[in-house]
Amino acid sequence: MKFVRPRRDPVEINLTPLIDVVFLLLIFFMVSTTFETRQALELTLPESQAGAPAEPSAPVTLTVDAAGNYRLGERSLASLEALHDALADQAPAAREHGLVIEADAATAHADVVAALDQVAMLGIQRVRIATRQGAQIHERAESP
Repeated sequence: MKFVRPRRDPVEINLTPLIDVVFLLLIFFMVSTTFETRQALELTLPESQAGAPAEPSAPVTLTVDAAGNYRLGERSLASLEALHDALADQAPAAREHGLVIEADAATAHADVVAALDQVAMLGIQRVRIATRQGAQIHERAESP
């Protein structure tokens, strides 16, 4: 005697509720995550392993030495007023070709900020800070 077996439909898993739960978990973690912000940074400047390539046109160069004295090109400047006047003369070239600030590693931060403030007053926007290439960054990063 031959018995006829009833046909069974293939079993399917509905993934829609699983996808909904995964999206809800993703949204929950995105909303509730806080990112750590460092309050203090330990910086060793002005060394860089990879510098920006030099532009074909020569930018205007402003040098700040360790004592806080300024030099624009070959011209030494004694005060911020003299720096402002000299930058005003060079402003069209600096706007076109950019301005590079070369500050000594021992220069006070306030002297560089004062120079950047004078640059901003004249509307010069293409400003870079020059660094030198050095292998000492890795050594300093590894030492406690």
